[in-house]
Amino acid sequence: MTSGTKLETPSGKDAAGENFPVGSILLPAALRPHVAAFYAFARAADDIADNPALAPHDKIARLDRMGEAIEGGLAGDGALAKAYRMHESLATTGVPARHCLDLLDAFRQDAVKRRYEDWDDLMSYCSRSAAPVGRYLMDLHGEDKALWPAADALCNALQVLNHLQDCTEDYREMDRVYIPEPWLTAESLGVEALSAAASAPGLRRVLDRLLDGVDGLLDEAAPLAGRMKSRRLAMETAAIQAIARKLATLLRRRDPLAERVRLGRMSYVACMLEGIWKGLVR
Repeated sequence: MTSGTKLETPSGKDAAGENFPVGSILLPAALRPHVAAFYAFARAADDIADNPALAPHDKIARLDRMGEAIEGGLAGDGALAKAYRMHESLATTGVPARHCLDLLDAFRQDAVKRRYEDWDDLMSYCSRSAAPVGRYLMDLHGEDKALWPAADALCNALQVLNHLQDCTEDYREMDRVYIPEPWLTAESLGVEALSAAASAPGLRRVLDRLLDGVDGLLDEAAPLAGRMKSRRLAMETAAIQAIARKLATLLRRRDPLAERVRLGRMSYVACMLEGIWKGLVR
């Protein structure tokens, strides 16, 4: 891929369509543009990794170029505008590039890896696809790195919830399955069970097993908001924690194969208000 070649493959997704708030008004106004730059960079890279029309080697080449731009290389290539903007944001804020590079590493994995063996295998992926988001926000707000394990647990839980919501779409569109394949085999199921109109009893047990893992991660993350220095980041974190709990409960009660399981507007607003309250009284 040469300089100036179209690099991004936008999916049309944006922050408004995410399950969890991205750079909401709860965060300090001065930092929101940096969060927006981070989201735009991550969205562009994720769209490349998820594009079924691109060959794996093409995806990796595009992601490699984004990584070079993040580290200050390939100056002047207009196809890398979002990566350059992120590089400038990092230079301004002093946040290390490592978080962005870890995301790119996860997206390269998405280009070539379609199955997962067990919970540890999935968590290894989430440690690069999800945890860097929380670490970036923590560094941007000057939070103590001692809080990283709790932040990692929260972000990894959010990632698994997203995987559960999208399990049918991921399989049908990209033949990508984050649910550990041996767990399906133990229930005498193959990955094709994800294309059914509704979950078989064995698949329901597998989904609940993943939700057990999510509950454990959310328990680990529970003290996070209360230990943050930034009141505004604590508010957003508490809201996200509340949303995650409600979404996990919904996913136990409803079938992600039969419908798109997500919070209704009133439930979402209630979680945001809960986050504001917890941030104020922490």
